[in-house]
This record gives sequence, C-alpha cells and structure tokens, in this order.
Amino acid sequence: MSISDSHYAQLREKCEREDLVMFVNACFAATGQKEYYSDQYAQSVSIDFLHQYVLGNYRRVYARALAAGVNHFNQALIIRNLLRAGAPDEPAFRAEEGRLIAATLRQLPTNRAYQLFDRLAGEGVNNRRTRAVVRDYCQGRKNRAFEVLKYRNKFRKAVRHAHAAVDDETALFLFARNEQTRFDEPLYDAYRRAHYSKQAVYELPYTVAEGLAARHGIPRDIFLRNIQPQMTQAEKLRVQNAAKRASKQPIAIDMPRAPLTKLALYVLSLPPQERTERSDELHLALQNAARRAQRKSPLRLGKVAAVMDRSRSTWGSRERRRRPLAVAVATHYLLAAASDEFRSFWTPARGDAPDQLPADGKAFLVDAGGQSDLATPLLDALDWRPEQILLISDGYENAPCDAVNQIVRVFRQRLQATMPISFVHANPVFDADYFSPHRLGDSLLTIGLRDAEDLNGSLRFAKFAAGEATRAELETYLGELAADYLQQHAATDTPQNHDH
Repeated sequence: MSISDSHYAQLREKCEREDLVMFVNACFAATGQKEYYSDQYAQSVSIDFLHQYVLGNYRRVYARALAAGVNHFNQALIIRNLLRAGAPDEPAFRAEEGRLIAATLRQLPTNRAYQLFDRLAGEGVNNRRTRAVVRDYCQGRKNRAFEVLKYRNKFRKAVRHAHAAVDDETALFLFARNEQTRFDEPLYDAYRRAHYSKQAVYELPYTVAEGLAARHGIPRDIFLRNIQPQMTQAEKLRVQNAAKRASKQPIAIDMPRAPLTKLALYVLSLPPQERTERSDELHLALQNAARRAQRKSPLRLGKVAAVMDRSRSTWGSRERRRRPLAVAVATHYLLAAASDEFRSFWTPARGDAPDQLPADGKAFLVDAGGQSDLATPLLDALDWRPEQILLISDGYENAPCDAVNQIVRVFRQRLQATMPISFVHANPVFDADYFSPHRLGDSLLTIGLRDAEDLNGSLRFAKFAAGEATRAELETYLGELAADYLQQHAATDTPQNHDH
C-alpha cells in the first residue's frame, strides 16, 4: 500500500469513527422537541437526517445502537427506520436485528410503542417483517385489556394494519362496541357503563376517565380527588400542581418509587417556598432515588467535582420545561451517591459570586437565572483538586465565551502532569445545527445525557467520543452490548411503564 493510500485509509477510518460517535452521542440527548436555542422543526429535521445517514452507511452499528442505552425517542426512531428499510439479507444479522427490535419494543414505554405502530400504519409500512413485529407485540401483552382500553384507537389501527388476531370480546370492543350491552371483561364493561354512569368513570385509567368526566360535567377537583387510585406514578407527578390549584389538595406522590430525574423535575416544579419548607423530606427522597438508580446501574467514582450550569437557558423550553436544570440537580444526587468524595459548584445566579449550596447539599433549592459563567465555578472546582470534573451544561457559554475551553487547555499544558484531572462535559441538550450536543470547545470531551440515570452508559461511551478507540473497537463494543442486552431481555416481558 502506498503512503497516499495509507493516509487515505487513516482519514476514512477517522471519518467513519467520528460519524458513528456523533450518532450514538446524539442519541443520548436528542428528543425531537423544542429546545431553548432551537425549535422543534430544526430538531426533528436534524435528527432524522442523522438517522438516515447512519442507517444507509452503517446499518449493523445502527441496529446495535438499540442496546447502547440511547433514549426512548431514538430507540423508537431506530426501530421505525429498520422496519421501513426491510430485513437485511445476511441471515445471522437479520436474526440479531429482529431480536433487538423485539427486545427493545418490550422495554419501551407502552405509549411510545403504540405511537410507533400508529406512525408505521400512517406511512403505509406494511412489509412482512413489520406485520410480524406488530402482531407479536400485541398478542404478547400481559395486561392486554388495560392497553386495549387506554390505547384503543392506536391498538385498533395496529391490529387492523398487521392483520393480528385478537379474542372475540376484544374484537367486539374494538370494532362493534356500540352494539354491545355487556362485556365479560370488567374494564371493557366499565368503559361501556361510564358513558351513562358517573361512578363507573372512576373504574377507568386516568387518561380514559378524564374525557368522560368532562362529558358528565364532573367538577375537576372532585374528579382528581376520586381518580387518584387509577393514576400511574408519572401521571401523579405530571398533574400535581394543576391538581393543587383545582382542589387545594395535592395528589399523593409515591416518591419512594419515582425515578430520579422525574422526581427532580417534580421537585423543581414546586414553588420556592414549598421547596424550602419541605427541604428535608425532598432531600431524603432525592437521595433515596439516587441510591435506587445506583443499584440499577452501579457507578463507582473517586473524588469528583461537578460544575453545574443554572443559567437562564437551563429553564428549557415549553416542551422540556426545567429539564436541563433537573438533569443537573439529579446528577448532583447521583454523583453524591456514587463518589467517595463529591462537591458541586454552580454558576452564579445573576452575575454575583456563586451562591453556596447549604452545607447539607440541597441542590434543588437553586433556580435558573443569569448568564452562563462556567469559568468561575470551574476554577473553584480546580482549587478543590478532584480526580475528575464533570460539567453539566447545554454547551452555550457567554460570560465570557470560550473561557472553559481555554482554562482546560492551559491546565493540561501546565498542570496536568503534577495534578492529573479528567474533564468530561455532559450535555442534556441536542444542538440541531451541529447534529450533536453542543461542545464547550476542543479541549473538552462532550457526551450526551438525557437523564441522570443514563450517566453510567454515557461515561462508558466516553472513550470512543474521545477518539481513543478505532471504528472496529467501537463496533466490537456495540456487538458485546447487543449480546448482553439480548441475553438479559430474551425471555422477559416485564411490566411496562404506561406513561410519557
């Protein structure tokens, strides 16, 4: 091979590796929703293009990304594109891809799976593989009556599109409900009775009962008080503040079961005075949620400092309200549970000196506001001399611009040898213009992070994002993840999360 050919091969290898790293990294953060700096249309166009590019050029890696810990939005998008493209020719790869699709569908929130089927039907994707996937999913549900009722329009469309067989009573409920005077299935019959009986409304799932309650003219406060036993945990978190305004009585939240990031979102939605008054209770709940996340995906770290952005942009958008700030708060608690020593350093609220957290580290008492002065808390973190510094930021720095990049660059040139510190920037926001989470500069490694609970998976991927591995090593790593994923979920159909 000539020198020019060798150089060309190296460039190609570098380009391919960067393509794949960009894609997997983007799939940790992108949700297709409006962000503070970009609208929903730009987000969806950008991530759709990235998916189509990687599917067309690196299909095996594209399918195996389902096992890499990417978020639910991107898992559903990968499945959709794989089904639209049809099955690959190679038998072994076709079988692996099919098992990955089935296993991922079983783990997706149920509403996302039926939204996916609805979209496939609307797009006319009706190949044999798609029909088999939809048919197997619908027929294998453990709580089918609940799903038929809650997602009845999408379920009806899915079984019709895939020609899936259902039992006689389900068929009557889906296609001839108005002709029936009684159903043996209690949920089906409760829905029939709820059209003329107010009491039967409270036997239904919350999202189904809500419309019928409005039709009956049931006052909102009475409805919310009586429907609580039928609400899922996520529904209670979602309507908590609205319920308090309507009924002056909060819905009981089962905080010991709430996921860490969702719990942080709920806590930040409370008025500041209530957060302060309930600080001990909320602090303990977040600590316990972090311990549960730590047990599920163990992460062991040494002496860690976190530089947290709480500037105005961390308020997020209307669709993702407070999410960047909530990810920072949740990560604070997760790192505290996973580290031998931990401190967090927050950006100044409104250009003043950084507000110090209370001695007990109640990070949820912070609020979004001010500019992105990441340099000040970064310098404070360096003075503490940790082994690792993790920055949580949307990547936009304006007080001053590029300060973090220059600080890290100079530190590595002059001090890294005597005071070794690793730097990682975790970004919960996808940048549509760059097809990836926005970087803080060339001196700093950036990884995507949608939820704090995903931090372990994102950090495992960091060595590839840092360019420390080849494309072959990346593909091998994803292959190992896929094998472990399939082994873990091969015969499971765990209870599904019926929430957004």
